[in-house]
Amino acid sequence: MENFFDAYVFPWIVDIALALAIFFVGRWVVKQVMKVAERLLRKAKMDDMLVNFISSIASVVLLLFVIVASLDQLGVDTTSLIALVGAAGLAIGLSLQDSLKNFAAGVMLIVFKPFRAGDFVEAAGVAGVVEDIQIFNTVMRSGDNKEMIIPNGAIYSGVITNYSARDTRRVDMVFGIGYDDDLRKAKEVLNEIIAADERILKDPAPVIAVSELADSSVNFVVRPWVNSADYWAVLWDTTEAVKLRFDEEGISIPYPQMDVHLHKQEAAE
Repeated sequence: MENFFDAYVFPWIVDIALALAIFFVGRWVVKQVMKVAERLLRKAKMDDMLVNFISSIASVVLLLFVIVASLDQLGVDTTSLIALVGAAGLAIGLSLQDSLKNFAAGVMLIVFKPFRAGDFVEAAGVAGVVEDIQIFNTVMRSGDNKEMIIPNGAIYSGVITNYSARDTRRVDMVFGIGYDDDLRKAKEVLNEIIAADERILKDPAPVIAVSELADSSVNFVVRPWVNSADYWAVLWDTTEAVKLRFDEEGISIPYPQMDVHLHKQEAAE
């Protein structure tokens, strides 16, 4: 009986104790390593979301090595286990291709920062304010306060227009007057409206010029520069001010029209 204990039971107890020691000590070491790594990443001014994501992935990978080492101490064939895990990972990867694409795109969005939370952007065919950049999706809010959840893969694979990336923007407007109206007077009125708005920047200077002799109107382009936050207010206010001043000055804004000439042809006798 004593020989059985010495030959079988005692070695198993030792192996189990060593395996548990490897697991608990290894888990503690992983925690300490990840704490140091997180501090270093944050000192490098990396995005908190990316730091948390990298930390969670690295923790799982390191803990997997600790578990494999513990099982190896118990005499488990870890080679077959690793092969099984690898095959399962491949099968899961193939079945989750779209999710992995969104995951990779999410990492790229967080690392390269084409936009941040609070920016007004147009991407993947929608436009809105970015509220949150997640690993698989980006949450945006539309102008009428609808929540939009867009897969990161769709965003990163297309054109991203960030309207908040620059401090200033140019407001592009077109105003038409009739061919019979006073061109110089209309231009003077437009200059007065633009000069009176304190939100419009002096540098770069606004552009007011005749751009086109169209079918039904003579068109002016009006292109002032404003701070990005003032874009929509200046656009709407200027459009209203131009209509009111043109009415006061007797300057017409013509409707699209077409002249039709009728030719009378006498019937043959």
